[in-house]
Amino acid sequence: MPGQALTLRGIGKEFGVSMTPVREALRRLVAEGALTMSASGRVATPELTNERIEELAALRALLEPELAARALPRAHMALIERMQVINHTIAETNARQDAPAYIKANLEFHRALYLRAQAPAMLAMAETVWLQLGPTMGMLYDRLRRQEAPYNHKLIIAALKAGDEPSLKLAVRSDVTRGLRLLAQ
Repeated sequence: MPGQALTLRGIGKEFGVSMTPVREALRRLVAEGALTMSASGRVATPELTNERIEELAALRALLEPELAARALPRAHMALIERMQVINHTIAETNARQDAPAYIKANLEFHRALYLRAQAPAMLAMAETVWLQLGPTMGMLYDRLRRQEAPYNHKLIIAALKAGDEPSLKLAVRSDVTRGLRLLAQ
């Protein structure tokens, strides 16, 4: 959750690794804005202001529809079927009220599509935004209380099947900004 303190020992123990790789991973995550570090060296998940949430939502609204549009010409039936399976998994995680599994599956849904864009710099930027929003996504999940897969995911899949770029971009933009707007109110 936002503001949660992390310790090197705790992370090392949880993942069964020594302090050196944990320290290096934390440095990288701090550099990417996914974690914060105080002057005293305390590492925590970021607590985002409404302005920061709006900024990151705007970045997602710019980057992700473009990634989807670039992926569209390469979106074959195997990809669409994979996204349908992931979307079914999302519905199952919602039925179980499993926020971490939902967040992971939701990112997998988007990443599966965006990898087809063959735009590594844009994907890296989107992933950095996702990292920064990670802890906040848990709060969003608690607020939405969904019982099924997001409606916009169905629209994304339908637009992919139809080869409809404007509808695809609109569905992606709506999907990536809808929930974040709820948090910034």
